[in-house]
Amino acid sequence: MSIEVLEKWHSLVKSKNVEGLGSILAEDPVFHSSVVHTSQVGKAVTEKYLAAAFMTLFNDSFNYVREIVGEQEAKLETVVELDGNHVNGVEIIKWNENNKIADFKVRVWPLKAINAIRERMVQGLKSV
Repeated sequence: MSIEVLEKWHSLVKSKNVEGLGSILAEDPVFHSSVVHTSQVGKAVTEKYLAAAFMTLFNDSFNYVREIVGEQEAKLETVVELDGNHVNGVEIIKWNENNKIADFKVRVWPLKAINAIRERMVQGLKSV
């Protein structure tokens, strides 16, 4: 079992290093989000959405509270405070045999949080 990519992900999140995202993505990853209506396919667009998420979600209150790790996937539970709203989330990350992220799925709740994140993501996507 290799979790090298998961360790790299945590390092990027901790350092808020959006520049390193491309190094951990497969050539054709798929990004899914409860904030985006359709799946986003491809390295450039996935990197853009993840970079916007870094700016939107990874403040000082962001924390991973639970992880379930398998051979080529992980489920990570998150909490963060945004504009006085308590936000829960789950990231489901799948990586390929080359230890590159091939599929990244994010789900957040409650609905009030989804709306706040959507607004922030729009601004974040404009700046990346």
